[in-house]
Formats: sequence, structure tokens, C-alpha cells
Amino acid sequence: MNIRMFQKPAVPENATVFRHGSKTASFTKHCIPQKCSLDLNHALLSRTLLAAALQAGSALAAGLNDTGIDFCGDASTNTTDCATVAIDGGSFPRQDARYGRDAQAATGTLSKSGGGGKGFDFTKIANNGSDLSANATLGSGSADWACTRDNVTGLIWEVKTTFGLRSQSHTYTWYNSNSSINGGRAGTASGGTCFTSGRCDTEKFVQDVNVAGLCGATDWRMPFRKELTSILDLGRVNPAIDPDYFPNTPSSDFWSGSPYAGYSSFAWFVHFSNGYAYYDRYRSYGYAVRLVRGGQ
Repeated sequence: MNIRMFQKPAVPENATVFRHGSKTASFTKHCIPQKCSLDLNHALLSRTLLAAALQAGSALAAGLNDTGIDFCGDASTNTTDCATVAIDGGSFPRQDARYGRDAQAATGTLSKSGGGGKGFDFTKIANNGSDLSANATLGSGSADWACTRDNVTGLIWEVKTTFGLRSQSHTYTWYNSNSSINGGRAGTASGGTCFTSGRCDTEKFVQDVNVAGLCGATDWRMPFRKELTSILDLGRVNPAIDPDYFPNTPSSDFWSGSPYAGYSSFAWFVHFSNGYAYYDRYRSYGYAVRLVRGGQ
């Protein structure tokens, strides 16, 4: 298995950090003798504008998940034991597994409000919207498990089933009739295979799940690409997601709600076999869908 490793850049010591509430952003200073100033070519934002930018969008307002990579590697091998790879002063510095929530979980220093492997933190949600214990099981009863809340990002996700409206085997074509956000083309109406004939596209699936009131809510929507990738566990494959909190996940392509800006016939998707995210798929293709609520 060949899994790519990612390095996480640290905030430079010469960075200016702006804060708005619990959120932060930083700009790197370029220092020359006797002078140190912000590079205005990259940071022409006032504190007021920056605060507004930080205020907008739940992805910044909430936390960010780690990658799920909890092992280190060198030029030829991957290993589960980071102790066998030289520390940051060696040939392979700043390895993903040594930083962030995954590293805290590995050392037992990460505090969670729910469950989940590595640095992830999930809570099961019932059909009636109430929180459940980690051993709750999927079902159609009001107190049965049907959704999963990500306690890091705050997003609540649909959990796939083996039958009915939300079956793992259903596919949907990408369709969005809202011309202000569909990237210039609506897509393909009802070209997939799903529970109700004539309702097999992304827009109609959203409508049907909201009519059903999944987990007591009627504001379900298609996830943005970055939201969909936030639940990937890149430390595993087939599927690249925690199976304990996202069961019945096929190792296949899932549509995001994000159109591709470069070509109006394409939209972004995420492959849940290995975590691959790309845009080169026609909207007429039938892919799986996982809805989300919250955020934006």
C-alpha cells in the first residue's frame, strides 16, 4: 500500500497573527536589516476586513480535522512506529503523524466529547435528533442511530443504510437548478438509480431527505468539496473513512455540491476508496451522495 505523507508547515516566528474571538490568521513578515514590514502584495487586508473574513464561513469558525495518518515513513517504507524514523532534525522532518490531533490521540493527551479513532471525534445522532451512546445501532426507530456529528467541525452527516431512501447502493447524477450557484449549468436530472424512480439526482435527493426530516432536521444539503474531504481518514483505504461512525460507505465516488469553475459540465467528487478528490467527471455520471447539515 502506497500512502503519501504530508508535511505540515509551522507558523513562522516572524509572522503577524491577527485574532478575532477564538479564530486566528497570520501573515508572514519579510525582514531586512533594520526594517521588518508586512508583504502588502499578499496581505492587503485591514484588521476589520480580516475579522469579517474570519467571521464568515463555519469552516473557519469551527475546528479542522487531522488527516488520520498516524504512522511515519522514509524514502522506501511506511511504518506504524514513528520511533524508527529520525526525529525532525533527521532526513525526513515534520512528518504528519507527529503533529496535530492524531499525534495527541496517540499519546493519550487528546480530549474528546465523543468517540472515533485517532484524532477524530464523532457522536451518533438518533432519528429524533438526540445524542446517542457509541454502541447505538442503525435503525428506523425514533431513538435509533441515523446520523453522525463531527464534534471537531460541528457538521452533522447522513449515515448510509443498506435499504430504503438512503441506501449505500443508490447513485445520483449531479443536478442543481439554482443558476446563481451551479457554475453555469444545471447538470443532469434524475440520471442515477435510487429509491424513487425520477428522483435520482442530487437536488431531488436533498429534497426527499428534508421531507423525511432525517434526524429531526429539514436543512440537509450537498456538502462542499472541502467539507466532504474533512471526514476522510487518509491513514486507511477501502473505505477511507471511519467505518464505526460511517458504516455502509462504498469505496467509490461521492459527489460534492461544488461545481468545477474551469468547466461547467464538471463537478468535484471524492473517491472514498483512497481519499482522492478531483473534478474531471461529467455531471451525468451516477455517483453516491452523503448529505450534511450545519456550517456554511
